[in-house]
Amino acid sequence: MSKLFGTAPEPTGELQQAIEKFLGKKLKVTWVPNAEYTEKMNVTLASDSIPQVVVVDPKLPAFVKAAQAGAFWDLTDKLDKYPNLKPADAQTSLNSSINGKIYGLYRMRPLLRSAVVIRKDWLKKVGLEEPKTIDEFYEVAKAFTEKDPDGNGKKDTYGLIIPKWPGNYASASPYDVIETWFGAPNGYGERDGKVVPGFDTPEFIEANKWLKKMVDEGLVNPDFATLDSAKWNEPFFHGRGGMIIDVNIRSRQVLDLFREDGDQNYGDKVTMVGNLARSDGKKFSYPFTGYADSLAISKQSVRTDADLDNVLKTLDKLATKEGQVLLQNGIEGRNFKVENGDTAALINEEDAAVRPVQDNVDDAFTQLSTKGTMDIGGIAYQRVPSGQPYRDILDLQKKLVEEDLKTAVHNVALPVVAPTQIEKGPQIDKIVSDARVKFLSGAIDEAGFKAEIQKWHDGGGTQIVTEINDLLAKLPK
Repeated sequence: MSKLFGTAPEPTGELQQAIEKFLGKKLKVTWVPNAEYTEKMNVTLASDSIPQVVVVDPKLPAFVKAAQAGAFWDLTDKLDKYPNLKPADAQTSLNSSINGKIYGLYRMRPLLRSAVVIRKDWLKKVGLEEPKTIDEFYEVAKAFTEKDPDGNGKKDTYGLIIPKWPGNYASASPYDVIETWFGAPNGYGERDGKVVPGFDTPEFIEANKWLKKMVDEGLVNPDFATLDSAKWNEPFFHGRGGMIIDVNIRSRQVLDLFREDGDQNYGDKVTMVGNLARSDGKKFSYPFTGYADSLAISKQSVRTDADLDNVLKTLDKLATKEGQVLLQNGIEGRNFKVENGDTAALINEEDAAVRPVQDNVDDAFTQLSTKGTMDIGGIAYQRVPSGQPYRDILDLQKKLVEEDLKTAVHNVALPVVAPTQIEKGPQIDKIVSDARVKFLSGAIDEAGFKAEIQKWHDGGGTQIVTEINDLLAKLPK
């Protein structure tokens, strides 16, 4: 069972047949639209018909309960004999674990993807350099708001675009990234020998007061609490906002928009910087978990060690370079051709609506990949259009990631799952993220913000913090 973004492939489709021929096995995949996936997963986990392999968030409460109750194979000591399934990164493997136990093969993602995407032409118009510090970022945001960067003679632009964020605290939102820049822990971090949530630190409040100043001065889009995150690129493309704090591949998404629009100089519209240094010169960069979901194996439908070995051998073959290329790039000579030995250029690119992806039927299979994705790399080829601006932005991305990894602030609590988090997390997790938006919009003051944080503690948060500290202490060193 796997998530679906777009159209479900036909079982008799060309790519599925190619994958089956490569494996020497037939595949039966239940494709579930992403928007319905968590609900479907919860229902499936409560049923007596769990598929052999499921793509699942390893921290989903229902999955954690099921795994700890023995519904899924504990793979912690079983992967060494499968050369392509051994974890590529020990930290990411630990991050995706449940209290140190591995219940699935994590789907690899870059450990660092955070960046600031900027209207390059606007920087030139207002006469400023790319920002390297939060103070320079503020100056750019102010200039983008007040100096008519679009040249229409009206004050109708703003510096920073933020959408209504779909996740809670510590979910890689622009807010979380900014808080980390100020020195707050990323999710959880150590203070005075104890692990605490980032929102219990003075740096968290300082970061949000800084951002509130920007909101009050009109440097942030006024609809930041309601802007649909699916439309995040539109103000940037249409010349209403000049900066986005998000994953670095968004730079390529906005390049696509300018290119699709027929702009011959689309490469002059977009640039990107990495994480920003604090006023005192110290730099704290926001990393990600290093994974997105995992492939877990059901004990209900994979009953014996021999059955498990069969499934793991199949997944191990899929995790080879040849298997990953099939899942992510498609069929060489049919879907893509290799350029420069490291990138996949689409064949008949003009038929792909310019976007550097194949159609949804092919893209569905990337969900079964454990070694990266076609957009962000891994052992398959990165898919890029042929234009030089894309190669330039890809080179820049690699340099920024390499630099920012040196100052990455990891969430130390990722490897553990507190029992009270499973029990009460769904009820209290939105308290802090909702209070943050209320504070930024002026609905509550600083005292009210801190009172809301206390509500999280009183609703079970204090117990969660205690359990996280206890569980971390028990992890093998």
